[in-house]
Amino acid sequence: MGKGPLSGVKVLEFAGIGPGPFCAMLLSDMGADVIRIDRKGAQGGSKFDITARGRKSIALDLKNPDAIETVLKLVEKADVLQEGFRPGVMERLGLGPDVVLKRNPKIVYGRMTGWGQEGPLALAAGHDINYISLTGALHAIGPKEGKPVPPLNLVGDFGGGALYLAMGMLAALLSARDTGKGQVVDTAMTDGATSLMSMFFGFMASGMWEDDRYRNMLDGGAHFYDTYECSDGKFISIGSIEPQFYALLREKAGLDDAAYDAQMDKSKWPELKDKIAAVFKTKSRDEWCGIMEGTDICFAPVLSIGEAKDHPHNKARETIVEIDGVVQPNVAPRFFGTPSEIQGPPPSAGGDTDAVLGEFGFSADEIAGLKDKAAI
Repeated sequence: MGKGPLSGVKVLEFAGIGPGPFCAMLLSDMGADVIRIDRKGAQGGSKFDITARGRKSIALDLKNPDAIETVLKLVEKADVLQEGFRPGVMERLGLGPDVVLKRNPKIVYGRMTGWGQEGPLALAAGHDINYISLTGALHAIGPKEGKPVPPLNLVGDFGGGALYLAMGMLAALLSARDTGKGQVVDTAMTDGATSLMSMFFGFMASGMWEDDRYRNMLDGGAHFYDTYECSDGKFISIGSIEPQFYALLREKAGLDDAAYDAQMDKSKWPELKDKIAAVFKTKSRDEWCGIMEGTDICFAPVLSIGEAKDHPHNKARETIVEIDGVVQPNVAPRFFGTPSEIQGPPPSAGGDTDAVLGEFGFSADEIAGLKDKAAI
């Protein structure tokens, strides 16, 4: 059990992919005791499966009634149940919210899907790229000429899914401790990704945002908020929005042309973008870092994943660590009273079945009986 702020919180995580494991990883890093429920016969346990770190695994045959009853006994002593199946799957297993909350009225039942528990698309398959397509987010990301560019699966799976599920379950956990009543948390990645777009909906309503990509301040349209190629083919990023930051950019980059005075004149942005691009092409990325990094320009080099671990700032904060030969992100956020920590490497599927059941009060005979019945 971890030492973080969630120490003592027991989480049952039904094994899944992508945002589900990432959410459970965050809870584990913050000290929760996360038990992953794998399907019997599942493969797993690679040290490279970073989002599976820091929990224990039990393997159950969820088609076996004795395995379902075993889960319900675990539910009695758990604080949170987290699942990421399509709507109706848990109900068909006999582990739907009504059954689980009847067995433990205080439990928080976290559900994550792409489209939500209801709606015309609820039962359709999908992935991050589809979910963010429906929100306006994907349409806004990409070059002026060309197609939208997926921002990895950060916006739907992890931002709009895992983080909203974690926040929702923790809020419900606080409520359950105050009221004695648990509840269902319905997390849809379309809902979360749309929520992430709140500021841009406000910009649109006020007339500050155009639906045409590359015409706005934060989508690459502005010459002072974009990435630029350097003489060595590497890139830098600038975000000199505020007047004082923009003035410093002009000073450090030698942008003396009076044309740059029209910072917020959108009609001038394409011309100024071409001019500033030519300036940044005159030096290497490292040279620009020597001139601008650490100043109030709002500047950073565009690093690859491989480069990020070696940057002095990331090294000083130990933002990226190496465990068992695997380079990976450290815990976030940080707590200075109940520090978070990586609780351990990814477990092997079912590798902790006996130990976990013992911790939850199952006797050796009961565990042996479940094995005889092929439930575990």
